[in-house]
Amino acid sequence: MTHVLQNVVFPLDRDPDLLPLYADPETWSVIDEEPVRVSNRAHLGNILGRHRARIVSGRRVSLGTYFNAFPASYWQHWTGVRQVRLTVHTSGPATILVYRSNGQGVRQRIDTREVTGEASTPFDLSLNEYSDGGWIWFDLVADEKHATLEGAQWTTDQEPVRHGKASLGITTYNKPDYCVDTLKALADSPDALEFVDRVFLVDQGTQLVAEQDGYAEVAARLGETLQVIRQGNLGGSGGFARSMHETLQRPESDFVQLLDDDVRLEPESLRRSIVFARYATTPVLVGGHMFDLLDRPKLHGWAEVVDEHPFMWRNLYQEKMPHDFGAANLRQSPLLHARMDADYNGWWMCLIPLDAIREVGLSLPAFIKWDDAEFCLRAGEAGFPTVSLPGVALWHVSWVNKDDTIDWQAYFHARNRIVAGLLHSSAPRGGRLLKHSLRVDLKHLMMMQYYPVALRARALQDVLSGPAHMRQNLASAMPEARELAGHFPETIVHRDPNRVLHSRKGRQVFKRMKQHDFDSPTGLRLRSFTMRTLLAHWLRSPDPANVAQPEVEFGKGDAHWWRVPRFDSVLVSSADGSGKNVYTRDRAQYRRMLTESVRLHRRLRRNWPRLQAEYRAALPQLVSDDSWRRIFEEQA
Repeated sequence: MTHVLQNVVFPLDRDPDLLPLYADPETWSVIDEEPVRVSNRAHLGNILGRHRARIVSGRRVSLGTYFNAFPASYWQHWTGVRQVRLTVHTSGPATILVYRSNGQGVRQRIDTREVTGEASTPFDLSLNEYSDGGWIWFDLVADEKHATLEGAQWTTDQEPVRHGKASLGITTYNKPDYCVDTLKALADSPDALEFVDRVFLVDQGTQLVAEQDGYAEVAARLGETLQVIRQGNLGGSGGFARSMHETLQRPESDFVQLLDDDVRLEPESLRRSIVFARYATTPVLVGGHMFDLLDRPKLHGWAEVVDEHPFMWRNLYQEKMPHDFGAANLRQSPLLHARMDADYNGWWMCLIPLDAIREVGLSLPAFIKWDDAEFCLRAGEAGFPTVSLPGVALWHVSWVNKDDTIDWQAYFHARNRIVAGLLHSSAPRGGRLLKHSLRVDLKHLMMMQYYPVALRARALQDVLSGPAHMRQNLASAMPEARELAGHFPETIVHRDPNRVLHSRKGRQVFKRMKQHDFDSPTGLRLRSFTMRTLLAHWLRSPDPANVAQPEVEFGKGDAHWWRVPRFDSVLVSSADGSGKNVYTRDRAQYRRMLTESVRLHRRLRRNWPRLQAEYRAALPQLVSDDSWRRIFEEQA
């Protein structure tokens, strides 16, 4: 029996920014070792349908793109498939050229065929030379007349290791419009829907999906496949745990596919992730990449890892991300041809085998932040690795216009990182985790950001209280963190058009730096700067004039920890640009918080071995299906 591993697809959105992810008709050159596009030939009018595209006479179009090239290295490394067949369906005179790349992105021709009329042209391809990386793709060249690509598939006759379907788990809080759009995309994609058992939409908000325009129609189309579950707000971890719990009751499901709510889905990606998981030699988690929903050719991460000693997440090749496919497409990006192994994948899109959940439990009751990374680390330790699979992706509202490290989420950033470190770090006393955590507090204090420091102190106190607090405050930690903001004037975003705030000395202007380049102090200069700044803030009171009115103004992108502390007060644009925040130095608050931060971090370091033993002993119960079931019943 022939099994389709991957379909060639095209976008149906009338959005020209999407085209580079699906087809590349452009001519490229290289200047100073950087790719440069020297043509502008992509036109929406040449997209004829979900699987069809026109090749204009005399033109060449490459399918060596993110969504339409075949990630051969991942299939060779993670599955037992060694033979695939590419079948290209065309009409009209054309030349088909099949290429491969290696892990360095070097292109090599595999085969060439000339076709006329209506043709289905097969290419049998071996997957045995892609251990370090590499893709396979094809180009189409039209002759004197237009040609049409009628469709193409990557298939195998090999049977999958597993045959079960996936249930989808969508967790939402007041994003009903996004959810209805996702449901419509699923209903419009029978190729993907045939692999889906149930869609569990866990609605934790007050703006209900069931009351959104268009919901009734799409719910009728999906029928019993869609199940909407109402529960109190238990955060992302509580919503996804509910989907895991419900999927465990489904004998037809072998996997649960977690999806965030504020996303735009590429349904073919959903299908590909399930098929890949079916073929994996051993059960794996299959993660999807994240494109920026507001800048759609821009990819924010290829593979994510957790560095052991600071115990902090990051992108592999952080300095190369985000990657803009409009500026450098797949064939012009050698780094993206290497196989990259991930430690975890964000739960904007992540498929998890039920075998893993049965063995390691459900998500940690973390509310938000680190629940995805912690679960993937836990699963990896039990023999269930995470694969961030190229060609599997969605569009998610990015964090470009957010700064959740200084709002109520600072509590969860701090607490859950330390808890994850207690559970999974093998470094003595957490390695550099606590030193790094203290540095985060120092930076906030120097920048007069007292609210996140207060939240982080509460987080450390809760960690010290033991693992039971995670279940006890699952539903209350977020509202309590938000309530605390009322005690800190810096959290007020000033948006009143009738009272525009101005600073005494005007806006500070700085030289524009390249991406990932900073003019921050390093080495001995950093130590000297930190000590001088901490001492100055301890000893010197702010000028009353600067308390009455902000001394200077900063743009959000310029308000760094090595610039802001030189002033008594600053006016800073909010992350989304909707208003401004005022940060004013408070010597008494600074002294109290600095002392408390040092004391709490010392306590954590001193008690690390005991806490590590307690949290690891409590983990099986914290993440058990029975424990989560009781939480759901309590919140019903």
